[in-house]
Amino acid sequence: MEISDRDIGEFLDGLSEESQADMKALDAAIGEAMDGMPRELYVGKFWGGTDQEIIGYGRYSYTRPNGQEVEWFVVGLAQQKNYISVYVSAVEGDEYLSEKYGPDLGKVKVGKSSISFKTTQDIDMDKLVALILRARKVSSV
Repeated sequence: MEISDRDIGEFLDGLSEESQADMKALDAAIGEAMDGMPRELYVGKFWGGTDQEIIGYGRYSYTRPNGQEVEWFVVGLAQQKNYISVYVSAVEGDEYLSEKYGPDLGKVKVGKSSISFKTTQDIDMDKLVALILRARKVSSV
């Protein structure tokens, strides 16, 4: 994926009416928790080869097994076809924060570094913000 120069406000305004309010509320909450960190729109092929547009907050570097140095977001926000995904790239010890704290957020599906839900009504926003603040802290961004 690559960082786009597309305006994030325009991106959010271009979403369907059903998802706009939730995505804007999540963007505001995540943006506040990651205040002072980069907020960028990533576009292109994501895991699994699907085309994605993801708002990335914060940035960190890591080295892939092939030795390639990569810059990536600490927290990402994406509107999928049928749900919203919050990606948390932070690890505490050897456990992804998404796996550790995600199940406590409400009616969610948790992956290794992702938390998915249909609407903000399905999650505890205060707990999500606490998770994001934790990700910011352990990522040393």
